[in-house]
Amino acid sequence: MSVTLATAGPAVPHRTSQSISRRIFAKAASTPGFRIGLAVFVVLALAAALYPELSGIDPTKMNVKARLLPPLLVGSNWSWAHPLGTDQIGRDMLVRSLVGLRYSFLIGIASVAVMLAIGCALGTIAGYFGGRIDAVIMRLTDAQLSIPMIILAIAVLGVSRPTIPAIILVLGVSNWPVYARIMRSIVMTERQREYVRAAKIGGATDLRIIVTLLLPLLLPPVLFTSVLDVARMMIFESTLGFLGLGVQPPTPTFGNIIADGRKYLINAWWIATMPGMFLGLTLTSINLMGASLERARNAIHGGS
Repeated sequence: MSVTLATAGPAVPHRTSQSISRRIFAKAASTPGFRIGLAVFVVLALAAALYPELSGIDPTKMNVKARLLPPLLVGSNWSWAHPLGTDQIGRDMLVRSLVGLRYSFLIGIASVAVMLAIGCALGTIAGYFGGRIDAVIMRLTDAQLSIPMIILAIAVLGVSRPTIPAIILVLGVSNWPVYARIMRSIVMTERQREYVRAAKIGGATDLRIIVTLLLPLLLPPVLFTSVLDVARMMIFESTLGFLGLGVQPPTPTFGNIIADGRKYLINAWWIATMPGMFLGLTLTSINLMGASLERARNAIHGGS
């Protein structure tokens, strides 16, 4: 990853970074892929935020009389009250899928925030100070990369009841080294620039240079890249739920709904299919936006 910067003085890089970020976003927003992805994402986010409350349906309440109702227009016993059908104990699949989408959004975004905070902080420190500090942080990074995420998840979540904060922490801690390496490589280059030297000559402390000069300059391109990681973390969260290491029932999540539905794939395929459909649509929308931002970034940096 490379960032093209002006180096005339401390103020110029900030303006240049903001200008580049605006150009990247504007170029990406002008593409059909980004617009479609954003529209789908907004619709799904609003549905997840509003529909479960507006419907008044409890996603965990059983209704044996309404068990295994098919989606609308499928079979002969479908019901308008349950447009996506019900599961084996009569719980509404639309509400359960949308509540599962809420948890998937929460865990995906929060885990990316954790990995950004840890990775960018350690990578910036390693790249700026170098020497023994750099060596220690990079060895820590190598050690973390040697531990597969699923092994860490089993070790942490398998010994106690998994909670949302624990899942977020496991996903964030498992994936921060990528951002640490990215930030380290960029900071090692930027610390030699004239605006950093000018700040040091002017008496600025290392902390001030990092916080006021380097981080505002380097975070925007990393944030654009992190959009795709939200989709990846949502997949990991669903995988953990499917394996029984995610948020535990009766709280609905994509993973545990699909795990329950695999027993009914022949007679009630919609139990596993509906949350999978929502997950697929969400991941597609995020990937469309992330890919558009990545292409715009590469085009602007390549043409600079």
